[in-house]
Amino acid sequence: MKEIKDYSLLPHNTFGMDVKASLFVEYESVEELRSVLSDKKRMAGGWLHIGGGSNLLFKGDYAGTILHSAVRGYEMVAENEREIEVRAGAGEVWDDFVAYTVRNGWYGAENLSLIPGEVGASAVQNIGAYGVEAKDLIVSVETLEVETGRERLFTREECRYAYRESIFKKELKGKYIVTHVTYRLSRQPVFHLEYGNVRGELEKQGREVTLENVREVIIAVREAKLPDPRVQGNAGSFFMNPIVPRKQFDMLQQQYPDMPHYEVDGSRVKIPAAWMIDRCGWKGKQIGRAGVHSRQALVLVNCGGATGDEVISLAMQIQQSVFQKFGVAISPEVNFI
Repeated sequence: MKEIKDYSLLPHNTFGMDVKASLFVEYESVEELRSVLSDKKRMAGGWLHIGGGSNLLFKGDYAGTILHSAVRGYEMVAENEREIEVRAGAGEVWDDFVAYTVRNGWYGAENLSLIPGEVGASAVQNIGAYGVEAKDLIVSVETLEVETGRERLFTREECRYAYRESIFKKELKGKYIVTHVTYRLSRQPVFHLEYGNVRGELEKQGREVTLENVREVIIAVREAKLPDPRVQGNAGSFFMNPIVPRKQFDMLQQQYPDMPHYEVDGSRVKIPAAWMIDRCGWKGKQIGRAGVHSRQALVLVNCGGATGDEVISLAMQIQQSVFQKFGVAISPEVNFI
């Protein structure tokens, strides 16, 4: 177990905020986590559990204890001719897990390539991209109850997954810490290529539809659109794509016939937030030391030395302008700390 006082969180937040935690604790097992949670002295000043820091925006130093998982490893727990179930430690880097599944010829996670963060966060955030969400793969989530130190397993149904939502972000927020996640992957070829025109990109490059090629194309597309946080601080997609009633979308489409959209169900439609932000003229715009990325309007960037408050101010101005133009509220995907 690693325990460091006055610890710089610069390596643990992709926005590049140079802030400190009063205490940083990294644990390597469920037993070590249970020990930390039972230590009232360590936990007295408040606590926050983080993963890769790709969905966090620190407004300043954190006065309490930062917890981070180093619970790693993969274990095959069930398999048949069609499917395989893999249990992964919450501290594993998510993209390393995706690469592991592709190397083994298991289908399902490849569309989620290069999403930043760790395995534990995938189950909390219900990460998604290119028509696939973590909930499509998750079988169960193992946790430790913060108050009692008891282990509890949640089935996928009990996690109450929705778009970028789970029970761990709402009713049970701060009550459980994810330790392991079990995913079900297919041994048979199953691809999702229509969302984001992945199929078209494969055809343009003259590539066959294989696991490796789909992963490589998605990585290339993401790298072309999104800035590397090691070069320019950012948290990836800053806003969630709003889901609106079909009646509201029909009215918007009359005014904006080229508005892209994705069907959710018979009564709701998802609209890309990036398209609306771009239409409001924000792409590439900078205010102070915070800005909007020049190639992807959904990404807010640290232009150098920005504070959390500067980024939040920019985000609020964007939200206001989108609402004024389209009558649609967009919400941050990033957590303000």
